[in-house]
This record gives sequence, structure tokens and C-alpha cells, in this order.
Amino acid sequence: MSDAPRGRVVFLIRVPAERSQEFLDAYEKVRYLVAEGVPGHVKDQVCRSATDPEQWLITSEWRDLADFEAWERSPDHRELVGPMRDCFTEARSLRFVIHTSTTATTSTTTGGQR
Repeated sequence: MSDAPRGRVVFLIRVPAERSQEFLDAYEKVRYLVAEGVPGHVKDQVCRSATDPEQWLITSEWRDLADFEAWERSPDHRELVGPMRDCFTEARSLRFVIHTSTTATTSTTTGGQR
């Protein structure tokens, strides 16, 4: 197991309203395959903007960013996510190292100073 702090990958995307269901169907196929078979994947979420129905956010958490990067370089990656990406009119991705995490009962810091 890696000593690296967990990573978060954020995708900001636009999907035309008329392709929303197609996007969600493609996302469902990707998320279950990733959750069941990609090393280092912890969890993911898909969110739709409350004010702009064409704006979407996908976040995924990884044991460390190297796990995500290995999956992104894998031969199956492009083929698997292709149908989902075909629905995008814009896409931007960002990668973060998780520094601090808070839940209802705990708070943890994984690096740096408090």
C-alpha cells in the first residue's frame, strides 16, 4: 500500500440537456467497472448543477494519484470512457492531493501543517 496521500480527480463538463440520459447511462457502465476492477479507486460521484442543467461535475477519490494515472494510461481506458466523452461539449479535469478530510465525527490531516 502506498504512503502517498489520497488523490481527488475533478472533471467539470458540459452535456447538452438532450444528451443527459445518454451521458448518465454511459457513466453507469463506467462507474461499476471502475469500482469493481480498477486498483486504487476509492469512490466517485456525479453531480448536476442546481442552476445550469448542462453543467456536470464528476469527482473520484483514489488511494493516490498514481493509481488514477495508471488507469488513465491503460489500453481499456479510452474505449471504456468513449461513449461518455462523446456526450461532452466541454471538459476540464483537475487533480488534487487530499490534504484534510472532515466527516461528521472525525477530522484528519494527511500532509502539511494545520
